Amino acid sequence: MKLLNSKKTRAYMMLAPLILFVVVFFLWPLLVMMKQSISDDAVSSVLKQTASVMHEWDEKSPPTAAMQQAFIKDIQTEQDPQAIGNMIRKLNSEQAGFRTLLTKTSTKINGTPTVTDLVSIDARWSDPKYWLAINKLLSPVTDRYLLAAVDMNRDLQGNVQKMPASQSANLDIMLRTFWIAAMVTLICVLIGYPYAVLLASSSGWVKNVLFMAVLLPLWTSLLVRTAAWFILLQDQGLINDALQSLGIINEPLHLIFNRLGVVISMTHVLLPFMVLPIYSVLKTIPNNLMPAASSLGAAPWKAFLRVLLPLSFRGILSGMLLVFMTSIGYYITPALIGGAGDQMISSIIAYYATGAANWGMAGALGVILLVVCLVLFTVYERITTDNTRSA
Repeated sequence: MKLLNSKKTRAYMMLAPLILFVVVFFLWPLLVMMKQSISDDAVSSVLKQTASVMHEWDEKSPPTAAMQQAFIKDIQTEQDPQAIGNMIRKLNSEQAGFRTLLTKTSTKINGTPTVTDLVSIDARWSDPKYWLAINKLLSPVTDRYLLAAVDMNRDLQGNVQKMPASQSANLDIMLRTFWIAAMVTLICVLIGYPYAVLLASSSGWVKNVLFMAVLLPLWTSLLVRTAAWFILLQDQGLINDALQSLGIINEPLHLIFNRLGVVISMTHVLLPFMVLPIYSVLKTIPNNLMPAASSLGAAPWKAFLRVLLPLSFRGILSGMLLVFMTSIGYYITPALIGGAGDQMISSIIAYYATGAANWGMAGALGVILLVVCLVLFTVYERITTDNTRSA
C-alpha cells in the first residue's frame, strides 16, 4: 500500500508542472477574459457615495440634494486624474454631452470647495437623463460589453435594443469571420480528403514525399508562410507571371488584398489540420473492405459512398472542427493578405485590446468565440458518440 501511494505521489508530482502550466497559461487567462467581459468599475470606483444614495431616487424627478452633495464629495475625494478621466469617457459614451458637463463641473468643484448645488454650475444637472446614465453605470457587473459584441445595448430604461446601423459593426464582422472560416473548411475538405486517401493507400518513397508535403508547412513559421503568399499573390508575383507566360491570362489577376487571397492562403496554412485527422482514421480501416465491396458487385463510387466515406466520417468531422475553430481566430493572414472588408473578428479584438484599451469589449468578443468553440465541440462529441454507439 505504501508503495502504491508512493507511485501515485510520484505520478502526481510528474503531472504537477503540466497542471500548473495549464492553469497559469490557459485557465487563468480565460477566467480573466470572462471577468473583463462583465466588469466595469470606471464609474462605481469613483462615485462611491453617490451609489449609496441613488437607490432613493425615483428615476423621473430632478436629482435630490443628497445625490448632488454625494456627487460633489466623490469628485472632491477622488485624487486620481486617470480615474476621473476614465469615468468621464465612460459616461460620455453612454450619454452625449457628459464630457463637457463633467469637465466644467469638476473644475468648478475643485475651485470652489463650498459648492453644494450642481444645478447652479450647469442647468443640465437638473435633467434626469444624465443621472439615469450615472445610475446605469454604477454597477460593477454589467452585460453592456456582451450586448455590444452582438450590436445590442440597453436604453436608459434598461430595455435591450438593437444599436443604430451607424454604431453597429461587430455582428457583421463576426458573420464575415464565420463565413470565411466555413469557406476555408469546405475547401480543405475537398482537397484534404482525396489527399488523405492517396496518402493512406501509398507506400515507400511516394508516401514519404506526400507526408513531407503535409508536415513541412507545420514546421514553418506562420508568419513566413503568410509572407510567402504575400509575395506569390502580388500582381507581379510568381502566380500571375506564370499564368501570363502560359498565355492563360492577358492581365494580372487581383489575388491579394481581397477575400480570394485570404481564402487561398488560409487554406494552404490549415490544410494539414484536415489531412492528418482523416489519414489517422483511414489507417484504421481494413484494406480488404473496398475490394470485398467490389467483389460483391458494388461499383467503385458506390463502394466509396457505402463503405469508405461512412467509416472515415469521424476523421472528416475532426478535421472540420480543427480547421473551423482555428480559422475563426486567425489574425496575421487576413491582416496581411486581406483588404479592409476582409478583416476578421481577431483584428477587432486586437484593436480593442491594444488600440482602444477597451478590455471589456475585447473580453466580450473573446467570450463569444469561446462559446462558439464549445458549442461546436459539444456537437462533435454528440455526433461521434452516436456514431460509435450505432456501430
